Amino acid sequence: MTIKLENGRLPDEDVARYWRDGFLFPVPVFSAAEAAAARASLEDMERDWLDAGLPLPLNTYKRVNAQVVMPFLVDIARHPAILDVVEGILGPDTLIYAAEFFIKEPRTASIVSMHQDLTYWGLGAIDGLVTAWLALSPATIASGCMDFVRGSHKQPILPHEDTFDANNLLSRGQEVKVDIADEDKTSITLKPGEMSLHHGLTIHGSGPNGSDDRRIGCVIRYVRPDMEQLVGANDYAMAARGEDRYGNFVHTPAPNSLFAPEALDLYDEMRAEQAKVMMRDAKKSTEIYS
Repeated sequence: MTIKLENGRLPDEDVARYWRDGFLFPVPVFSAAEAAAARASLEDMERDWLDAGLPLPLNTYKRVNAQVVMPFLVDIARHPAILDVVEGILGPDTLIYAAEFFIKEPRTASIVSMHQDLTYWGLGAIDGLVTAWLALSPATIASGCMDFVRGSHKQPILPHEDTFDANNLLSRGQEVKVDIADEDKTSITLKPGEMSLHHGLTIHGSGPNGSDDRRIGCVIRYVRPDMEQLVGANDYAMAARGEDRYGNFVHTPAPNSLFAPEALDLYDEMRAEQAKVMMRDAKKSTEIYS
């Protein structure tokens, strides 16, 4: 059942459902035309920049801190329709912690193992972060939509094992060391323009894409300004809405153009700092955090 927004905002009962279940879906935020335009912006960029001599593989820029180098993604992350919904969870002051694309090509084996987002981020087991997952193509069981485990956000950060599986889209191929029965999973099916919200401790993952279309998720992590990095020396965020009265994050500017030189320099700085946290105690490096 699609969430029915009230003047673009979450009704109280749906806010309560988010905190009860650790996730909420499907939330309509974009029209079909807006979702198609966002997908076109992504795919135009992929076409124009795949062989443009970027310092890092294009996939790396898509998969981590994409908001630093892609203006169209900042426009999505700051879209009032999304921020109005997120405000119901985090309140009036929000920062963009990260934005990225999770893409599974048609008929491929790429998966996301069952995990909790906050495991390696250095932020602790916090409530002040929410992930918005916006579908730019159909997210179905066949295409490898996400599965959430209801109520799992009430657990602490659980032990995880690094698999470094080549088919795993996660930075370390991390997988929670808990057996999860299929009946405990909720399939998060979304139409283009719909999004889900999930808590940073909610156990989730997704299977391979067996469909004939790309499964494209635009993923935006929003954080309250009072949250703080506990492991690394610096952490970064971009203004979204309201005020930051805490100064716990280095504020990053929105890019003026795709892959501008100053944005690429900032990207390298952030990636190096975040790798110290994300890959802490890892036995090997990955393309994303080499």
